[in-house]
Amino acid sequence: MSEDGDRQWSRYYDKTGAHPPRRTLLFALDRFDAEASSDGARFAADLGCGNGRDTIELLRRCWHVLAIDAEPAAIEGLRARNDLPEGWEARLETRVSRFEAVELPEGLDLVNSSFALPLVPAPAFPDMWDGLVASLRPGGRVSCQLFGDRDSWVGDTTITFFTRGGAEALVNPLEVELFEEEEDDSTTPRGTVKHWHLFHIVARKPE
Repeated sequence: MSEDGDRQWSRYYDKTGAHPPRRTLLFALDRFDAEASSDGARFAADLGCGNGRDTIELLRRCWHVLAIDAEPAAIEGLRARNDLPEGWEARLETRVSRFEAVELPEGLDLVNSSFALPLVPAPAFPDMWDGLVASLRPGGRVSCQLFGDRDSWVGDTTITFFTRGGAEALVNPLEVELFEEEEDDSTTPRGTVKHWHLFHIVARKPE
């Protein structure tokens, strides 16, 4: 990537990393907290982690985290944050990779991916999703967003979009705990005006 490209990503992560964790992640974590405590630390994968707005919250709650992002600037920014909790080094593993190219470890308690799953192109999406679900232990959860078919980015072949029925079918084998559809006009972190069509999802793998 060019030096200008690196600077653009760094500015993007500076803007988004300071934001609070995504509501879908917090919803999933609250569900775990409401359950009987398990032996040992919980383990999450954060796919498309950016510079850590969700990873930081997981570490703060003493989770072990595998944080994956395709951009080296994201991982560098995550590891350089000044709000990493005590003992984070022993509980954080990072990888620079497109996450659909990574074989996730088995037995994950949570796969979190805030606004990143749709960036997997449609031909690769089914295998990525099957691998994600297979990596979860029984009782594990996925928290994520999917893009709907009225999103203004429809037509971009590098992104996957779903009708509401398609999104519901995708998560149907799981126990859906949160499924919210949203449409909104706003500005992206890079300053572009955009129409968002989103599905916010938390779903649990049956035991």
